[in-house]
Amino acid sequence: MTDHNKSPSELIDGRIEELGDWRGEMLARLRALIKQADPDVVETWKWRGVPVWEDAGMICTGETYKAVVKLTFAKGAALPDPSKLFNASLEGNTRRAIDFQKGEEVDEAAFKELVRAAVALNKTKGRR
Repeated sequence: MTDHNKSPSELIDGRIEELGDWRGEMLARLRALIKQADPDVVETWKWRGVPVWEDAGMICTGETYKAVVKLTFAKGAALPDPSKLFNASLEGNTRRAIDFQKGEEVDEAAFKELVRAAVALNKTKGRR
C-alpha cells in the first residue's frame, strides 16, 4: 500500500513504528494524551510528513528530531501555561513548542489541559 492510500492516522502509526526507539514511544504517548484530552481530535498529515492534530483549527504538530520530539502549538503564545510546559520557540508571537527529550517525564495532566485550552481557543476564534 502506497502512502497515498493511507489515512493520516495510518501514516502516524507508520512514523511511530519506523522511529522504533524512545522517540516513537514518546510520540505515541503524546498522541494518546491528545486523544484523551480531545476525543474529537482529527489527525492530519502535512508538509510531506508532519503529524498534525486539529479541532476547529490546528492544535499542534508533532515533529521528531534526533534529540527531541517537538510538539508545536499553533497558537501557543495565546494559551495559559501555568505549568511552564513550553520550552522552545518562545520568541515567536504565535507558536510555542515543547521539546521532549529521552527519558523525560511528561506532566500528563498539564499537557492535556494545554490541549484542551488550544481547542477552546480554536472554537472561540471560529474559522475564518
